[in-house]
Amino acid sequence: VTPPRYRVMAVNDLGMHCMDDDFSVFSILPPFNTLNAQVLRTGSAGNNPELLDPSQVEVRYSPAPDRTGSINSTSIGKTNFWDYVLDLFGAQPEPDSGFTGAKMPSGENGPQPFMSFETAHRRFVAAGIPITPTDDANNTNTYPMFRVDAFDRNSGELLASIDTVVPVSTEMNCSRCHNDDGVAADTATAQRYSLNEAPLQWSTNPNPSIEYRENILLLHDAKHGTALRNDQPVLCADCHYSPALDLAGSGPQGPQQAIPYLSRAIHQRHGKTMSGELPSMSNTAIIADNGTDGCFQCHPGEQTQCFRGAMANAGLSCESCHGGMLAVGGQFTLANGVIRQPWSDLPKCQSCHTGDALNHAGSELISNIAFDPNDKAATPRLALNTRFAENDNDLYRNSTGHGGVACTSCHGSPHAIWPNDDPNHNDNIPALQLQGYAGTVTECETCHESGTLPLSLDGPHGMHNVADSRWNKEHGEYYEANPAACQTCHGVDLQGTALSRMATDRLLDTDERQPDGSETIRLAKGTEVSCALCHEAPLL
Repeated sequence: VTPPRYRVMAVNDLGMHCMDDDFSVFSILPPFNTLNAQVLRTGSAGNNPELLDPSQVEVRYSPAPDRTGSINSTSIGKTNFWDYVLDLFGAQPEPDSGFTGAKMPSGENGPQPFMSFETAHRRFVAAGIPITPTDDANNTNTYPMFRVDAFDRNSGELLASIDTVVPVSTEMNCSRCHNDDGVAADTATAQRYSLNEAPLQWSTNPNPSIEYRENILLLHDAKHGTALRNDQPVLCADCHYSPALDLAGSGPQGPQQAIPYLSRAIHQRHGKTMSGELPSMSNTAIIADNGTDGCFQCHPGEQTQCFRGAMANAGLSCESCHGGMLAVGGQFTLANGVIRQPWSDLPKCQSCHTGDALNHAGSELISNIAFDPNDKAATPRLALNTRFAENDNDLYRNSTGHGGVACTSCHGSPHAIWPNDDPNHNDNIPALQLQGYAGTVTECETCHESGTLPLSLDGPHGMHNVADSRWNKEHGEYYEANPAACQTCHGVDLQGTALSRMATDRLLDTDERQPDGSETIRLAKGTEVSCALCHEAPLL
């Protein structure tokens, strides 16, 4: 079978986009999803793969059904965003259009182009797609699928396609505490923040989503002397700067400069006690640092799995990477002496993947916490061994590696690193289409024609040729020339490590006859490959 000459690799930029489920009272986040895509011409004998640009290809997105038949092509009738967008944001995009001009690919609109190309990252970008978590059959689906197609710029020929998740959730809310009789909307709180000696009167709106929003504005007015209740709809970021909404990157403006960032205001307040003090064993925080449970009181998690994929499979929590509420809120200064900047001072891959089997930080090859646990600010650890590090001064979602391929093209989106433990999850579909199984894209033949690569250690992160029978039979020469190169992944004792696990079930050729008389060995997915699986280990 002739392998495809072109590949499209496309992922969401964050792993989950949150949006408000109602915009009539206040808004934190609008519908605004972003897809990044790379188009690659596969390598052949003597030719490396080539990442293509807009002079060579046009990239478009369209709705695609998932395995259940769910399809999401339009947001019209699924949100009241366009009813209030002018009052909130001072702009009036047409229904099914977002702030950047990106449109939903409805039957009326048709497939939509990726509107920009970032030369530095060699990627096409569709920013601001106004998708909602309601499909066209009016069912909730927080992992809708889009098909990303690449067409030859001159001939219009379809070169390659991929189906990818465009995740979105309205589960971000404050209802647990701020709905009627919640701890932030009960009689005691009403009396504590009484107005003119009269207890605060909570909202009686029968819509729970509107009720908790009105209660928040009432409480804000009582505490800070504002009049937000009479100025609906309110954009929280008008006063509390939010980098997520600052598309121009201008920084805090006007009154924002004297008021805490939105992230800091929310996380610091709820990470402290009811009286605004730092929590202690006897006086706990409003929302305690207890793994994902605390985060999921406001962020998607109880129904929508915002945090999922390989990290969740390994038993990590939100706090394993981000730290607790007060750390996220910038209550404590980072190791460099500055306050954490929301959306930019974030944990890194290298914070846990600190190196290889011969050179890594700490006693564990892969850490389960991204910072020094004694550091209240949760400053992300920077690795001295940069084998698994992001690009300098950049985030994982913007980093590139092997041949300019985006890290996310092979590993998946932040918060949803492949694979998802559910074999039927939409997250796994891109990897399945690229290489035939879920998980990190490791097959050389995804980007290189079969048998055209010379044997080497020049793969991503210093990998050797994967699933190549020539390597299985000739790797001894590489060990003899440089034993340490093998030990970096297979371990000091060559007995295997997490870095040498089989990505899928494989039948491998060997250079020695096995007990069953064959010269092949079957290894199951997850097996830590050691020398002794096929032959005697070399003397160390």
